[in-house]
Amino acid sequence: MIPLPSRPELRRRVPRLLFGLWLFGAGIAFMVASDFGLGPWEVLHQGVSFHTPIPIGTVGIITGLVVMLLWIPLRERFGLGTVLNVVLIGIVIDVTLIWLTTPASDVLRWTYLLGGIVAIGVGSGYYIGAGLGPGPRDGLMTALARRGWPIAVVRTGIELSVLIGGWLLGGTVGIGTLLFAFGIGPLVQIFLPRLSV
Repeated sequence: MIPLPSRPELRRRVPRLLFGLWLFGAGIAFMVASDFGLGPWEVLHQGVSFHTPIPIGTVGIITGLVVMLLWIPLRERFGLGTVLNVVLIGIVIDVTLIWLTTPASDVLRWTYLLGGIVAIGVGSGYYIGAGLGPGPRDGLMTALARRGWPIAVVRTGIELSVLIGGWLLGGTVGIGTLLFAFGIGPLVQIFLPRLSV
């Protein structure tokens, strides 16, 4: 496990981590409600949820735990942020989707989609910037990259695999998927340096 910083640092970092994870989960929920398409991992989670009685956020929690098991042979170290990432994002998605539905208005649907993507970008800046451990999917990517694979190949391979698997299971792929794919990197690049502790 990644060692925890001092108590004063924890008091400074944990609220940023929690806010970032909440914003990230809420952003995903708004993308789901837009019904315009999801990011690759959420396409997979939604596809699985369509074939089980398990809500999409809870599928995300289970997937995160499975991905963390893959860290063991890769000797990746997790932190407080890793554990909270696995649990809190899924809870926020499920709770938000209890009251959030797909609007009839296309203008509102686009607002949900674009607002959701921006919320995920800002949330990423906060939770990654807190420096308390990577999310399970990011940790898998960096662990594989450390073994000699180019990070672009690793990231693309993982994202395409989960996207295709989710699409085959009936997850929503659409314009939102493309906007997420091309928009999330630049958004994180903008927000991460500004929100890092």
